[in-house]
Amino acid sequence: MSHFVLEIGTEELPSRFLAPLEKELSDRVSAMLGEADLSFDEMDVCATPRRTLLHVRGLADMQPVREELVLGPSVKAAYDAEGNPSKAALGFARGQGVDVSALFTQETEKGAYVAARKTVGGASALDVLKAAVPSVITALSFPKRMRWGEGSFAYARPMHWIVALLDGEVVPFKVGNVDSGRTTYGHRVHGPGPFEVAHADELDIVLAEKCHITVSDAARRDIILAGGNELAEAAGGHVLWNDALLSEVEGLVEHPVTLLGDFAPSFLELPREVLITSMETHQKSFGLEDGEGRLMPHFLTVLNLTPEDMSVVKKGWERVLRARLEDARFYWNTDIKTGFDAWTASLDHVIFLGPLGSMGDKCCRLEKLCAWLVSQPSVAARLTAPLPVEDAAKAGRMAKADLVSQMVGEFDTLQGIMGGIYARRMGLGENVASALEGQYLPAGPDSPLPSTDAGALLSIADKADTLVGCFGLGNIPTGAADPYALRRAALGIARILLEKGYRISVKKLFATALSFYADGIRWKFGKEEALAKLDDFFAGRLKNLFLTRGSDTLLVEAALGAGHDDVWAAGRRLVALESESRKPGFADNAQTFKRVTNIIRKQTGELRGIWIDELLQEKAEKDLALALTDMAARFDALWEEDRFDELLTLMDDVRPTVDSFFNEVMVMAEDSALRENRLNLLQALLSRMGRLADFSALQM
Repeated sequence: MSHFVLEIGTEELPSRFLAPLEKELSDRVSAMLGEADLSFDEMDVCATPRRTLLHVRGLADMQPVREELVLGPSVKAAYDAEGNPSKAALGFARGQGVDVSALFTQETEKGAYVAARKTVGGASALDVLKAAVPSVITALSFPKRMRWGEGSFAYARPMHWIVALLDGEVVPFKVGNVDSGRTTYGHRVHGPGPFEVAHADELDIVLAEKCHITVSDAARRDIILAGGNELAEAAGGHVLWNDALLSEVEGLVEHPVTLLGDFAPSFLELPREVLITSMETHQKSFGLEDGEGRLMPHFLTVLNLTPEDMSVVKKGWERVLRARLEDARFYWNTDIKTGFDAWTASLDHVIFLGPLGSMGDKCCRLEKLCAWLVSQPSVAARLTAPLPVEDAAKAGRMAKADLVSQMVGEFDTLQGIMGGIYARRMGLGENVASALEGQYLPAGPDSPLPSTDAGALLSIADKADTLVGCFGLGNIPTGAADPYALRRAALGIARILLEKGYRISVKKLFATALSFYADGIRWKFGKEEALAKLDDFFAGRLKNLFLTRGSDTLLVEAALGAGHDDVWAAGRRLVALESESRKPGFADNAQTFKRVTNIIRKQTGELRGIWIDELLQEKAEKDLALALTDMAARFDALWEEDRFDELLTLMDDVRPTVDSFFNEVMVMAEDSALRENRLNLLQALLSRMGRLADFSALQM
């Protein structure tokens, strides 16, 4: 068994490239070795900004040798009437590397075919790697590629060296203008190299001891965490670790060294969010806070070398951050003097989306839509605290004001957040402030929701306004293209409705949002068509949300088949359906009600679910009528209280009676009056149970 190591040395790769690169290289090499029938014990891949390293340990030295039976053309096609081999037979023999006389007849289910036995495998691991690894490297994908020199080869960044060793032997190949070998290079300052690697087992040792490189991303993270926590503890605080930033920083260094810097305490007068964003966004540094949660005048950063004089480097970092914070203080003071009235007026000169007018126009629509939302009884009933209509309307009117502030112009990630900060500072009230800061949430399937009802309702209004406008213009997502983030907008509305419990009709929400658009817009689709397309789109996003949470596809389709207009109710029905599906008799219940659904759907006439007692002839249909009458009152009472679990248990009570009805009664009787009466019995059942689920979607 052998040890294969591959190191691809490049100029610095962007941090965001590293994790996908590690996975893809591992997947491609695993697939390549699998296709080559070369077994191995373990594989690990890691990447730094300047190198990607692959280890394959316990690699088989040779492919196993085996004999394969290969079928060729049919006997009829392989030989002429005199028994001479045809061109088809000669070509098949040549392709398999055997003489035509070695072909034989093989009987199959489809008839007689000529066949050949050939020996495959037996190639050395060295030969397999020499032929296959260049293709693996060339096929690696990146968000962006570069070409350099005179060649046509493209890679993420210029490639400078390749180490490819099978134990102590070089695996010879060429990628672009770089030949593989045993020479590696280290840290540009602490161990530049070149260094020769005698054996694959020694590469990690050379990288660590001579190159002064920490290859493992997990090890780099541990060094950063340990060093940062130690420095913060010595300063009397703790680091505000941001996991996304930590992942980015560990991908920026090969030789991590932590440094604690300081800034003037006077900058602490700035909002916490501004200080942290300035540190994280521009300096890739972390803030510190004390034991009482107060921000401290320190920052933690990570170097890519051990400096000769740490104090000199520290001063340099502090000087750069100080300049950033001075800018932030200027923006803050300027914004405080300007205020919402001026910003709101400026929004009339900021384009929202082509034909849809300005951001000022959008805010006027949001003002109306927020007022409409909070006025809905189904929303008011779910509010955690009273929310005056005037506060909701004011939040909508000022929703985008901070976009023209100096601070958001510099730190665009603070949009909404700064609106909330400024609203509190300028006395606009907590409802308005919390609405402004929560309007862009949730930002994805796992991000937090707005913390207040005011923020949740403004978020719904903002997203609904964008959705109806884009669908009216025909800007509908296709494939992976979604330039206006409409999928995220629909997902956000669905999550808020599910988790906040607002009982808003999404069809009515979208229709109302569209009604607030001004006349004169040149829509691509008419109102009804645009809303129909949007409703289908929203249903698809809601289905996707349920599926990503682990729900069964058929149960999701059944729950949504009964309606998705009340998103909260659809979610609760799905939960109840999932619980019911785990019970022993669910499959039988579902099969029975699926039969009812299929029969009714085939009918062309109008069925109102009202039967005539005088036309009931058979005992089974009389029993069903009594069962339906008894069930109706219980169903309606439970439905009013949204007790979906108990509603589904009614299937257990009525299903035996329905089964007897199907077994003993001819539903599609020749007498039209009898037939219609019996169909109305089933319609009465479906009109209630069909509100819970579309049982025809279930495959039991």
